[in-house]
Amino acid sequence: MNAALYILTCLTMLLCAVLLLRAYFVVRRRLLLWSALCFVCLAINNLLVVVDMLFLPDVDLSLPRQVAAISGVGLLLYGFIWETRS
Repeated sequence: MNAALYILTCLTMLLCAVLLLRAYFVVRRRLLLWSALCFVCLAINNLLVVVDMLFLPDVDLSLPRQVAAISGVGLLLYGFIWETRS
């Protein structure tokens, strides 16, 4: 049951990233790009969770997972700041 939840969460983040990128290419709003990049990083984070919990339970991937999550949030925060200054 946990495996299905981890995989569905990863697929949901990836779908959000794809939809945001598609909207960015149509509208060309930079905030959509920053949001899409955030969701790409969050999808990577969730992919690392799947690998960490299901395939490599003996290997600790918490540091790469945290780096991916913080990178995503950092990109989104940078995008918000960038858009308020423009």
